[in-house]
Amino acid sequence: MQTHLHGRDMITTQEWTKDELDTVIDIALDLKRRRALGENHALLRDKVLAMLFFFSSTRTRASFEAGMAQLGGHAMFLDSTATQIGHGDTWREIGEILGRYNDGIAIRQVDWGIGNEYIRAVADASRTPVLNMQCDWYHPFQALADLLTIIEQKGDPRKLTVNVSYAFADSYQKPISVPQSEILLLTRYGANVRLTRPPEFKLMPEVVDQARDNAKKFHGSFEIVEDFDEGMKGADVVYAKSWGSMLTTSDLDESAEISKKYTDWITDERRIALADEDAIYMHPLPADRNVEVTDGVIDGPHSRVFDQAENRLHVQKAVMALTM
Repeated sequence: MQTHLHGRDMITTQEWTKDELDTVIDIALDLKRRRALGENHALLRDKVLAMLFFFSSTRTRASFEAGMAQLGGHAMFLDSTATQIGHGDTWREIGEILGRYNDGIAIRQVDWGIGNEYIRAVADASRTPVLNMQCDWYHPFQALADLLTIIEQKGDPRKLTVNVSYAFADSYQKPISVPQSEILLLTRYGANVRLTRPPEFKLMPEVVDQARDNAKKFHGSFEIVEDFDEGMKGADVVYAKSWGSMLTTSDLDESAEISKKYTDWITDERRIALADEDAIYMHPLPADRNVEVTDGVIDGPHSRVFDQAENRLHVQKAVMALTM
């Protein structure tokens, strides 16, 4: 267990050591048990977390607010449209001022080409830790919650086959931050990770290279598959969700047109049957029901989506308790 994490930013799990990430999982499990037993764990009494949202949220806002309350602190919700950000507050003001008012800053900014850069700039200016609630590159807390869920449901991730797959959705061109964070974290835990996606839906080359390096270092594997059914075959974990073709085109309308070529990339009963008989289905939510995944799968016996959602609370509390 690592005990030197006070003040650390969490922008991507790739910047934390494996031992440090193990500590997060260990603390998350302890806090989850304590909440289940009704034990007081007000570890952040009188602490305040500023939460700055540039993008709407359900699970992220609810889990961070609930987590801070359960830890004895307070979460301050800030909507970018209801602040002076549009009238002159730069990353420097946000980092300097919110870092002086609060004990931590959490930011959700997923605009392509802006989000990660903005969060890092705020972190450079802040005297308190900055937590990435999702940017255009990474979604570290989702990945940590997913790792915890896999450990609880399937045991040691080593040698599990995890299919991180694109799925069609018609709602909007979703960020690539979830699949990127998944392949980075799961390869560090020795899983056999498949990235299944159409050729237009590539992830960032530097992230893919890091995932390959992680797999080699931690004795797992990493492969890229371009056939939806092939990616499903024999998988222990099916993690199929939509993302946009940002590396093919920056035009969201054009990306949506490209997506329409892959309307058959849906996790249905036939596809889930291609996976291992004890496979679990995962999705960070919200899902485009009967577009990304059928009701029969997301509400069926393979689904663990609500366990995932709950575990957002526990891993976030662990990181806040360790860093704030």
